[in-house]
Amino acid sequence: MHTVPCNPSIAIYPGSFDPITNGHLDIIKRAAKQFDRLVVAILNNHNKNPLFTVEERTQLITKVVEDLPNVEVEHFSGLLVHYMENKEANVIIRGLRAISDFEYEMQIASTNHKLSDEIETFFMMTLPQYSFLSSSIVKEIAKYNGSVKDLVPPAVEQALLQKYKSKD
Repeated sequence: MHTVPCNPSIAIYPGSFDPITNGHLDIIKRAAKQFDRLVVAILNNHNKNPLFTVEERTQLITKVVEDLPNVEVEHFSGLLVHYMENKEANVIIRGLRAISDFEYEMQIASTNHKLSDEIETFFMMTLPQYSFLSSSIVKEIAKYNGSVKDLVPPAVEQALLQKYKSKD
């Protein structure tokens, strides 16, 4: 069993963020108020075929959170618990949209806790206006030239327009 040095002032918000949505941004802003440092950790999952490269996602999120001084953006691959050991963090932030998210998130949280009993997962309920929102839905709308204006930050909207324009 791994142990992580206790530093509750650092929280990690992991995800693929392909792309980041207003729902993600809401969780980031709210979590940033609760911790001295919040690291948005972009998972570079080699088993997925993302729309944006990990570098593009890192640049987009960095731009979107530039007004939040205690938020950092990084990317990682491998086990989250190993990444957390390197960051000396023991708090994971996870957003919940609906009850349907809870079973999966509970399984992941329990697994992470089993791998390192120092790790705690803090679940944050999304605001109701974002409860339907996912990166997959945003990509589907943008792919067919629908407006994602109220679903993602402006920089992401522009990046989606460019990405799908180049695929035509």
